[in-house]
Amino acid sequence: MEKKNWSQLQQTLNKTVGEHNFSNWIAPLKFSKVEDGIAIFHVPTNFLGNYVSQNFGDLLLYHLSKVDDDIRRISFKVASASNDDQTQASSKSETNSLEVYKRAPSLTSDGQIPGAPLDARFSFDTFVVGKPNELAHAASKRVSEGGPVAFNPLFLYGGVGLGKTHLMHAIAWDLQKKSPDLNVIYLSAEQFMYRFVQALRDRKMMDFKQLFRSFDVLMVDDVQFIAGKDSTQEEFFHTFNALVDQNKQIIISADRAPGEIKGLEDRIKSRLQCGLVVDLHPTNYELRLGILQAKVELHEEQYPGIEIERSVLELLALRISSNVRVLEGALTRLFAFASLVGRPITLDVAQDCLSDILRASERKITVEEIQRKVSEHYNIRLSDMIGPKRMRSYARPRQVAMYLSKLLTSRSLPEIGRRFGGRDHTTVMHGVKRIEDLQIQDGQVAEDIEMLRRTLEA
Repeated sequence: MEKKNWSQLQQTLNKTVGEHNFSNWIAPLKFSKVEDGIAIFHVPTNFLGNYVSQNFGDLLLYHLSKVDDDIRRISFKVASASNDDQTQASSKSETNSLEVYKRAPSLTSDGQIPGAPLDARFSFDTFVVGKPNELAHAASKRVSEGGPVAFNPLFLYGGVGLGKTHLMHAIAWDLQKKSPDLNVIYLSAEQFMYRFVQALRDRKMMDFKQLFRSFDVLMVDDVQFIAGKDSTQEEFFHTFNALVDQNKQIIISADRAPGEIKGLEDRIKSRLQCGLVVDLHPTNYELRLGILQAKVELHEEQYPGIEIERSVLELLALRISSNVRVLEGALTRLFAFASLVGRPITLDVAQDCLSDILRASERKITVEEIQRKVSEHYNIRLSDMIGPKRMRSYARPRQVAMYLSKLLTSRSLPEIGRRFGGRDHTTVMHGVKRIEDLQIQDGQVAEDIEMLRRTLEA
């Protein structure tokens, strides 16, 4: 780092800490040099060096490390006011010397965001958009464009595994890419609380306040974790207000709407509700299927030559509806299993390999319910569909009901056969295979299956 960099940095610090603080504490600092990762400054008095260390040290080090990645510590030296910088750095006439060493705030691998690391997989390109999340996606894209503050704050909420964290990471990546000079921080509410407690313990609250008020974009994930923690909420509220007053962008996520977070102060709830509050709804069948299809492409690159039947994706999309992470984990397990045993991923392989997940995610759909819905759809009597008659008008609906029973329940083939008039499991296997083939050959059959699925899933 050169002296001209320090001059430019002073302008930033002036805006961050305010005119009064800057003139009293930052302006008197004289930058000397960087040596072995230590930025050396000369100060007129021991007191001033101590005060800057305690109240502005972390903030100063954060900005210095952005200019020069090698800077990891700061040293304040007290020397004769009559000496110039070079003489002060080497002269033995120094009246006093104060060494202050600090650790830089934790940074990501690129040294830009002193918060939680960003996951490279979580970008807008890998986010599958569907009706349940299209508004959240559109709002996040708008914020990621930068420029004038769009919605302040943007509050994303929804259950586990619905894409909140994915969208927040995607926003941060886009902002870094489009505006590298923008000060962006992404961290969890727990990390915010930890830093706050650490600052209290080390008596560095001024550092904490100034650091968090210096960011252009503040992103806090899972804000419900500060509920009930009064001191942390107090500081969060003041940080929030300070950034809003400076027209800085704030993005927050939680597992529920602001008004539903118990233990959160009313004034914070009110503040969070003053921007755009967006709900990420539970995924529907089409969105889950789209997510799986996108993930299959990635897995096929990692496991070349592994084939997966479409019916497997349909099974996962139908049966695992509560959590996208579980959905993706199930697909990963299937590809790993198929790679190890050298087999294609069929419906039977999936049901065996994922029996625990499917059992936990089992829908309360019975074979009897499927039989009733299918008979109603084809306008035939339930007794005729289950009975021995082999006429096509009964046989086809019977095979459809067998196929759906295999797909939507955890019943074994012999169990399904018993519920269809005591038929053998091989008859059920033939019926399932026949419908799988017909879905490809006959558009009407595919449409019937899809309509029945929707009805049963609802």
